[in-house]
Formats: sequence, C-alpha cells, structure tokens
Amino acid sequence: MSFQSVYECWLELHLKKSSGENRRRLEQGHGHAEKLFLEKVWYPAFHQLEGLIPEFEIADFRDGTRFLDFAYLKSGLRLAIEIDGFRTHSSETTRWQFSDSLMRQNHLVLDGWKILRFSYDDLKEKPRMCKQLLQQFMGRSLIGNKQDTSADAFLQLEVLRYASQLQHPIRPTDVIDLLKIKKREAQKLLHRMVLNQALLPAGNGTQRIRCYKVNQEQLHTLLFTSL
Repeated sequence: MSFQSVYECWLELHLKKSSGENRRRLEQGHGHAEKLFLEKVWYPAFHQLEGLIPEFEIADFRDGTRFLDFAYLKSGLRLAIEIDGFRTHSSETTRWQFSDSLMRQNHLVLDGWKILRFSYDDLKEKPRMCKQLLQQFMGRSLIGNKQDTSADAFLQLEVLRYASQLQHPIRPTDVIDLLKIKKREAQKLLHRMVLNQALLPAGNGTQRIRCYKVNQEQLHTLLFTSL
C-alpha cells in the first residue's frame, strides 16, 4: 500500500474521532510540514502510522489547552513531536513568546513526556538523518520496557529490517550502532530473535555466536506484523 493511501486512511480515522478545535486544526492546520514529516521520516522509518496521533490536545500549564503536532502513545512511551516551520524561527517571535515556549516544554517534561523537535529545513534537506535519529530514539526508549511485548517486537522488527539491508551477517556492533544501546542489551535482543527464529546463527563459530543472518522463511511474516 502506498504512503498516500495509508496517510488518507489514517487522517480520515482521526477526523472521525475529533471534534471542535481539534477537528478544525486537523482540517486546516495539518499542513505541508506535518505531512512531509510523515512521508519522509516516520513512514520510511516504521512503515505504518499506528500509534501516532495528530494535533493531540493536552492540558496547558496555564490551565488552558494546547495541541502537539504529533503524539505517540504506545508501549508505555509518551512522545511529543513538534515540527518547527519558518514561522517559528526565533527572529519572528517576541522574547515573551520564546520564554513561554520553553516553559511549556519544561512542563511537558515534568508531566512525563519525551520531546523531539524537527525543523522544516531538516525534514526537507536531511530526511535520512531525521529518520535515523527517530529510530535511535525509539530503540533507546523502548529497550528498558522489558515487560511490554509490543516494545520488544518493535525493536526486533527494526533490527530485522536493518539486517535485511546489510551486505554481511548482522553483528552486535551493528545493533549497538542502530539503536544506540549497550552491548549486553544488543546481545540479549539478538538472542531472543534467535529463539523465535527471526534470525539464524551465521559463520563458523561453535562456542560463541558472533553474527546472525535473517531467516528468510520468517522474513515476510515478520516484516508485515502490525506492532
């Protein structure tokens, strides 16, 4: 299914759930920069939009409400994603607006949110860098969530996609570079993938497994498993 088809279904679903200011913002405010983020960064990184909520309404620290460009609420993670366009450049904001923006972000952190901010320029000119940053963030955030099977499935799927693109069997060092996690955590993740037959041992080692290959019989099923 193409990105455009997935995007239209996803947006229509959230429009049906929304009302009032939230619906107005989706109809009028979900513009070019937000769609660019989805098309060039999020969708290429994860191949689905499940769990991502546009124009998410939250209580404001001034006893009002505010809207996040995107919120990701899944696997115990609360991630706020903000897209900063040309109109949000510091040269076009007052000192009061700048201070207020920082304080709002501080309160999000106090409320347990993780925050990622992307500029329109980076989305347009450096989408691969943005995608890699997002994948690394998700890996580091979910690796400690061992009690959540969907979090572990997410990590395994990212490793499997990455391993499928490599010209050599995947090694713990590859997983460390991909997810920015510790060596011990990478080894445990690879071991779990061998146990569920997503990966198979590769190489000639008999005492210690140093690299792994994708189990092609499982590849199609695993790549299209919904997380």
